[in-house]
Amino acid sequence: MRAVRKQSTADHDAIVIGAGHNGLVAAAYLARHGMSVLLLEARENVGGTASSETFAGAIVNICNCDHLTFRSTPIAEELGLARHGLAYLDIDPAQVNIDWTTGRAWTIHHDIEHTIESLAGAHPGAAEGYRRYAETMVPVARLVLEAASRGSSRGSLVTSAVRRRLAGLRAMLKMSRMSAADVMREYFDDEAVIGPAMVEGPIVWGISPETPGTGLGALSYALRHVVPVGRPVGGSGALPEALKASFLASGGVLETGVIVTGILCEGSQVAAIQTEDGRTITAPVVVSACDPRRTFVQWLKNPPARAASLVTKWSDTPVGDGYESKIDAVTTELPLPRALGHLDAAARRAISASTTVVSPSVAELHRGAQLMSEGRTMPRMALLANAPTAIDPSLACPGHHVFSLEALFTPYSFRGGWVSRDEPERWLRQYCEILEPGFYESIVDWRVYTPVGYERSFHLPRGHATSFSGGPLATLLGRDPELTRYETPIRGLYLTGAATFPGAGVWGASGRNAALAIIDAFG
Repeated sequence: MRAVRKQSTADHDAIVIGAGHNGLVAAAYLARHGMSVLLLEARENVGGTASSETFAGAIVNICNCDHLTFRSTPIAEELGLARHGLAYLDIDPAQVNIDWTTGRAWTIHHDIEHTIESLAGAHPGAAEGYRRYAETMVPVARLVLEAASRGSSRGSLVTSAVRRRLAGLRAMLKMSRMSAADVMREYFDDEAVIGPAMVEGPIVWGISPETPGTGLGALSYALRHVVPVGRPVGGSGALPEALKASFLASGGVLETGVIVTGILCEGSQVAAIQTEDGRTITAPVVVSACDPRRTFVQWLKNPPARAASLVTKWSDTPVGDGYESKIDAVTTELPLPRALGHLDAAARRAISASTTVVSPSVAELHRGAQLMSEGRTMPRMALLANAPTAIDPSLACPGHHVFSLEALFTPYSFRGGWVSRDEPERWLRQYCEILEPGFYESIVDWRVYTPVGYERSFHLPRGHATSFSGGPLATLLGRDPELTRYETPIRGLYLTGAATFPGAGVWGASGRNAALAIIDAFG
C-alpha cells in the first residue's frame, strides 16, 4: 500500500544520487511507498556497471556478471519487475572450472550430486572432499544470503541463524577469521580444485587468497547450489531498465547527465543537494549510492560536529586502485574448450554459455597480488569467460556471437600505461590456448575496458568500485555503521551501493535494506 505523502516545503521527499542498480532499487522502493523521489545519475544511462551497451552491432554487458545474489532477494517480486520486462534464463551448469596446470575441466551445477559426478571425472581424489565441503558450506551460504535480504542488523543475523537452528553460524564465524585458501585446504589438497574458487572469491575482491579474514570467499562454489545462476533476457542491462520502469511507474522522477557537487546540511539534518549546473534541490532525505569517500569528503558541506569523526575517517581512507579488466568481442564461432571435446555438439554449445573460470595455482594468485602492487600482471592470468549468445541469440546478429573475457589483477597503474592493446591481446590469445583451434581467427572485432576506462566512463576513482568487505561478522559487531546500517550521524543522510552491506556484485540487497531503513525512520 502506498503511503500518503506528508506536507513539506521541500522540493522532494527524497533524493537518490547514483542510478546504479542499488540506487535504482532504493529509489523504486521509496517511490513505491508514496514518497516524492528524485533520482540523479551522472551518466546518460542508468545501471552503472550492471548495464549493457551496443558494441560492433551486438549487445555486451559492462561487467562479466552472472546474476545469482540478486535472485536470492524478493526484489523482483516486490517491485513487479516481470511486468516491466525482466525475464531470466537459468544457466546450468553455472560454471566450468579449468586450471592452467592440468588443463582438465569440471562443471558446477545447481545440483550437488551432478557437480560431484563431474568433479570425479576430472579429479577423482577431490570428490569426497567436495561432499564434505557442500555439507558445511551450503548452510553457511544460505545463512549469509538470508541475513543479507533481512537487513544488516545484529537481530537479522541471529534471527536467520535461529530459523535454521543455528546451522552454519559456527562455521561462518570460524571462516570469517581464516583465509579463503586455508578454508578450502580443510577439504581439498588439489590446487586444481582450490584455484577456481579463489578466483571467484578473494581475487574478484582484488586481494590474495592467503589474506586472513577472507574465509567467506570460499563460499563461491556453495552459493551456486543455493540459488540458480541466471542471466536476464537481452543482457544484464535488462535488470536496471526494469528497475527504472518500476521506479517511473511509481511516480519517481529521473534526471540523467546531472553532476552532483554538494550535499548541504542545516544543523544536524541534511537539507539539499547542489548540482554542477547551479541548482540547489531540497529534500529531508538524501541517499548516496556512490563512493562513500566522495560523499563525505568532496560533497558534504557544513556537516554537524557529530559527523566530524566520520569525515576524518573517510578523509584518511586512501583511494583504492582498480584491478579488473574486461574484453568484449564479436565472433563467428563459439569458444569451445578442448577439455570438453568428449561431449556432443549440443552439450558443448550449452556449456559455452556457462562462465568458464581459468585459474593458476594458489601460489601464483598470492604472488599476483604483489605483482599487481608493482604495476605488473601475472604470467598465467586469472580469467573468467563466457559466450552469452549461446543461450540468448538476441544479443547479436545471426551468425555472430558475443564473447566476454574478464581478466583479474590488472593494475590501474600498469607499467607503461594502458595506451597499447598488447597486454589485453595477450590475455585473449592466452585464453584461446585452451580452446579448439580457429576461435581467435573468428573474432570480428574486440574492445577492452581497463581500470582507466572504468574511471573515465563510470566515474569510478582510479577505476575502483569501493566494495564492502566486512561480511556478516562486521554487521554482527556493528562496525562502520554507515556501511552496515546505511544511516549516518547526519539525520536524513543515508548510504547504499557496493560499499555497504552486503557488498558488490549484482545483488540489490543494499538498496532494498537502505530504503526499508528510511521508511522505518520517516514513515
